[in-house]
Amino acid sequence: MSTVITKRRAAAALVTAALLLPLTACGGDDDKSDKDADAKKDGGASQQADLTVLAAASLTDVFETAGAAYEKAHPGTKVTFSFEGSQELAAKVRQGAPADALVTADTKTMDGLRSDTGTPTVIAKNRLVIATGKGNPKHIKQLKDLAKGDLKVVLAAPEVPVGRYSEQVLDGQKVSVKPVSQEPNVRAVLSKVELGEADAGLVYKTDVQAADGKAEGVDIPDGQNAIAEYPAATLKTSKHTAAAAAFVKWLNSAEAQKILRDAGFQKP
Repeated sequence: MSTVITKRRAAAALVTAALLLPLTACGGDDDKSDKDADAKKDGGASQQADLTVLAAASLTDVFETAGAAYEKAHPGTKVTFSFEGSQELAAKVRQGAPADALVTADTKTMDGLRSDTGTPTVIAKNRLVIATGKGNPKHIKQLKDLAKGDLKVVLAAPEVPVGRYSEQVLDGQKVSVKPVSQEPNVRAVLSKVELGEADAGLVYKTDVQAADGKAEGVDIPDGQNAIAEYPAATLKTSKHTAAAAAFVKWLNSAEAQKILRDAGFQKP
């Protein structure tokens, strides 16, 4: 009698297991659907990828900090930056260099790449200052001082965003400057001043802040200054579209904006 009962119980257990299998399978599909929905909600941020971001030279220090913060918040994602003048970055994009996102120091350069990028969003603003050597040995106080014949002034080339802003500022105040050199990006201008190869140069406020005491900045009044805007966009050639879009979106997050503010950038 006990043998019969045992067989009946075993059969019942097999039937129950068979009935539960479809339910378990359905539950797995539901879990996958939930995860997919979550990924869509966060703009694909859960996707892991090795991202390459082309960024303006003036973002060098702050983006190194931002990139580390992003990687910490997104395990499995690595962000590699390529820093150059915006005009050099634009040339790379047109040549089809492998990259996922682009951040320039002006909207003009970004607008010229409309067929190569997604819709750009401005992530920060900046303004110009006069960079001088430590201690301001030439006692430069204003833009007009840059016209003095005994000063060695270095500027960025006119095709570089900061070079265009510099021309705009100097022309607006009718200050004539003959630069001893015209550099390919703003960090090259700053370097000339830091090394004593130039007495002064026009750079972004954030560059002097990043110089860590090796250069000083003379403020330019708002009415005489120019405001630089930094647009960011994904690149259509990216092989990691969702992850690139998530990074660009993150640049306007509270965490990223705090990093930019701490570095001296203004809110967009």
